[in-house]
Amino acid sequence: MQEDEAARRIDQLRREIGRHNYLYYVKDAPEVSDAEYDVLFRELQGLEAEHPDLVAPDSPTQRVGAAPAEKFAQVRHRQPMLSLQNAMTEGEARAFDARLRRELRDDRPIEYVCEPKFDGLSAELVYESGVLGAGATRGDGTFGEDITANLKTIRSVPLRLGNGATPPKLLEVRGEVLLPVAGFEELNREREMRGESRFANPRNAAAGSTRQLDPRITAARPLQFFAYALGAFDGVRVESQWEILETLRALGFRTSDLTLRAQGIDDVMVAYRALMERRSTLPFEIDGMVVKVNAIALQVRLGEIARSPRWAIAFKFPPERRVTVVEGIEVNVGRTGILTPVAMLRPVAVAGVIVRRATLHNEDEVARKDVRVQDSVVVQRAGDVIPEVVAVVLGVLRGDSPWRMPPSCPSCGGPVTREEGEVARRCANAACPAQLKEHVIHFASRRAMDIEHLGERMTDQLVDGGFIKDVADIYHLRKADLLLLERLADKSAQNLVDAIERSKSRPLSAVVVALGIRHAGEALARVLADRFTSIDALMDASEDEIREALRREGSDAEGGPVVAKSIATFFRNERNRELIRRLREAGVRMEHAGGAAVAGEADPAFAGKTFVFTGTLAVMTRERAQDLVISLGGKAAGSVSRKTHFVVAGEEAGSKLAKARDLGVTVLSEAGFLAMLGDRR
Repeated sequence: MQEDEAARRIDQLRREIGRHNYLYYVKDAPEVSDAEYDVLFRELQGLEAEHPDLVAPDSPTQRVGAAPAEKFAQVRHRQPMLSLQNAMTEGEARAFDARLRRELRDDRPIEYVCEPKFDGLSAELVYESGVLGAGATRGDGTFGEDITANLKTIRSVPLRLGNGATPPKLLEVRGEVLLPVAGFEELNREREMRGESRFANPRNAAAGSTRQLDPRITAARPLQFFAYALGAFDGVRVESQWEILETLRALGFRTSDLTLRAQGIDDVMVAYRALMERRSTLPFEIDGMVVKVNAIALQVRLGEIARSPRWAIAFKFPPERRVTVVEGIEVNVGRTGILTPVAMLRPVAVAGVIVRRATLHNEDEVARKDVRVQDSVVVQRAGDVIPEVVAVVLGVLRGDSPWRMPPSCPSCGGPVTREEGEVARRCANAACPAQLKEHVIHFASRRAMDIEHLGERMTDQLVDGGFIKDVADIYHLRKADLLLLERLADKSAQNLVDAIERSKSRPLSAVVVALGIRHAGEALARVLADRFTSIDALMDASEDEIREALRREGSDAEGGPVVAKSIATFFRNERNRELIRRLREAGVRMEHAGGAAVAGEADPAFAGKTFVFTGTLAVMTRERAQDLVISLGGKAAGSVSRKTHFVVAGEEAGSKLAKARDLGVTVLSEAGFLAMLGDRR
């Protein structure tokens, strides 16, 4: 085929395939079968292979065309991506409306646009002359991460703005990346089969899928993009939020068909209740309704406060509750031996997720609520994440006799004790298999030894098969041992062996976390590593020395005598000292590397400075931020004191931010912290 003829056919195929993608992924109204679509797609692939100079970045064949990235670059939004203030009750929503009418000095009903509040990952798409050129996460609202290659893999994201009209010169489209509930369940099933941990909820799954360094992983997951706002633009004319949504639909974007206009706050309340009723039937998770003033002229008059617009709120739903039946009560044993009763439920959909188990917390809670097997109970997902039993439904046939905590451990049959002043019962057997499994999972977790591929399923097989009797045995696993496990291929076995070897060089603070000492979290582990510099010095430290170390680093509020006693008691235990000896012999690093100050890379802006992080960071995790501070010669603490130099406040920062202001400690936004880091991320 001649070059000119090939170019015409390629252009025709791209337009036709683009139209079919729009009909299938945006309109849910396909016109051709999958087989017919595949014929067109293969023809386009063949022509582009014959004429590589005709391949364009907006071709449907290029949705997974990027190589894996080493890290995400930082990008600055032309216009800040603001966050919304929340209304948690009808009274707060009505107060919002009354405040706006006072600001506008107009008592007439305001026209609002009501949209579902999607629970996913906020993102921005940047189109220049109709072609998708860049895409980024919301980040901290000012800076985001460049995830262009990943966003291009989402089928409902147009690579080129079509429908025949002249595209705008510039268009920044903002929306939400979502994972449908059905896709979330399937993804978790696949992860379990591979021995990987489950995602906690569709929001985490969507965020994790979109922020993969390898776009091929993103492409394999059924993500959707719903558009709902504009950033900067040049070449479109809109006077209302409703017109923005109509423009987005006309340009080929998927928008929610649940969006509607409301004349005044009473109509908003009607829409809110109707949406809440439909919540559990929707294919996507939502956690409320976004209420926006429709007229852009009024939005401009109302303006913004700090990082939020005055003219919009997120009207949040209360936790969704459902009634189901308790089919049994099991007792789980945690890594510290705590026995936790768990209700085994008749499966019920709660906030878009099928719930089969719900925590009952402890035996006192079971007694207080009087939960019995065969009772009808009200279930909710606390924070829309963790399922819990709220109450027994009264007035219906009750279940069996009152439930009692078993007198012995359900895992090992050992004695169960309850210390004075505590609500928890514990298994006293340190060799309890259930505790061992939980300890292995904790030991291998990302914040501890970070042993990738050693998840729950793999741990079950290794412990049940007798390969691991304590965590030190992890470092004696051989590839030949792993190949004896069910459904474990050669490559997977090698990956685990390599991950175990890499973990030997984890910092001392990570080793302290991995040991699972009661009350000793990450921040305290860093303090201990900085102060004592080796596991030997820490093991030999007295309670008073540990307490003094915590006090000097401003961590006494978190620790105090209880934590100091717990740490000292742990290291006096001969079984624990023997475990540490075996870990050392296996090659695990037991000395503090000293951070950047020792390596000669300390930055004057960080060296000797103590940072405390609070709230949710958008561009990176708190753990990553703390590691960066330490690598540059600084310190990361868990509580605020007069010795704190900087408090970095993310979204929804709480009491630590208030204390920092009271003490006069310098407060940095995430953007300010990133500016300090420069290009050292």
